[in-house]
Amino acid sequence: MSKHYTEESIEQVSRSANIESTSDEGLVQEYQQTAAAEVFGELVSRYERELYNYLRRFLNDAVLAEDVFQATFLQVHLRCDLFESGRKFRPWLYAIATNQAIDAQRRNRRHRRLSLDQAHFASGDELGSLMDVVIGDEVDPAQTAENLERAEWVRTAVANLPEPLRKSVRLVYFRGMKYREAASVMSIPVGTVKSRLHSAVQSLGESWRNTHVADGGKSA
Repeated sequence: MSKHYTEESIEQVSRSANIESTSDEGLVQEYQQTAAAEVFGELVSRYERELYNYLRRFLNDAVLAEDVFQATFLQVHLRCDLFESGRKFRPWLYAIATNQAIDAQRRNRRHRRLSLDQAHFASGDELGSLMDVVIGDEVDPAQTAENLERAEWVRTAVANLPEPLRKSVRLVYFRGMKYREAASVMSIPVGTVKSRLHSAVQSLGESWRNTHVADGGKSA
């Protein structure tokens, strides 16, 4: 038993060393033939930090970058049979990642446009739309829903919030997460999510009043 275990261990070590020394292109070709999880895992491991950092800079959103990273390697898995011999893997991977990032930005922009005017619910509480809670009753809601300039102001103001507040707003209002889901993503208590949202909305409301209401009630 001991000899068998030792031989098996040696074989596993040798297999692992062989995978680590294989080129990216060789790994893709092997994955095409074997669909071995350890081969795919080696590809992911090689590009995990590099590609994620690229996507985070591209998207300026850590959570979205993680989603796109996973979507990218899902596409690598689904399309690996299309990878041709003699082709370089890295440019192919980055082309997939960039296309996935652009698609995610488009979806996110559409979602944010809707999220500014749609009511949200979290943990049983109606939050109202982000436009509602920031601007309140000072502007006709029907007018607000149609005013793209105001919507753009809110999106820009959110982008300028401190990161903890910005992240909370994006997860709950833009991505429609419940408090507990956002808390899980950020690894913080639910109460902290609520307090950050309160601080964010308060800050946005004060900024809105300073730049719009105080100026004779004119909007940007």
